[in-house]
Amino acid sequence: MTKISQCLLIKLIHQVFIWYFCLLKNQAMLKIYHNPRCRKSRAGLEYVQSKTESFEVVDYLNKPLTAAELEVLIMKLGIKPAELVRTQEEYFKQNLKGKQFNDHEWIKILAENPKLIRRPIVESKYKAVVADPPEEAGRFFDEK
Repeated sequence: MTKISQCLLIKLIHQVFIWYFCLLKNQAMLKIYHNPRCRKSRAGLEYVQSKTESFEVVDYLNKPLTAAELEVLIMKLGIKPAELVRTQEEYFKQNLKGKQFNDHEWIKILAENPKLIRRPIVESKYKAVVADPPEEAGRFFDEK
């Protein structure tokens, strides 16, 4: 077994253990949609790590969300799709600024351009928050 295979197996066993622990504790598994190159996203991940081991990291730039997944996430966030857009991104400034889109169009744009999605997002079974600042994720830990 190669070193990489061993690492992957250890990570898989760890994740299965966490899922099993969550089931035993009847807790919802948290997901954090994360961009490792983003300072705010790293701060959000660090905050969640300081509170629990029961979460899954989703690198949404390498594994983009589908339009259907985005719709569910936006519903859990309780916001309009346009509120999830990072307006400081170059793509937004050059291609979208000043234009009007309906909700379905925004979802399609976000699915096709995941870099435009605000981050980090922490999601549970029934709700989600944009954890900027990181303490917003405290809602999952009875802090807000």
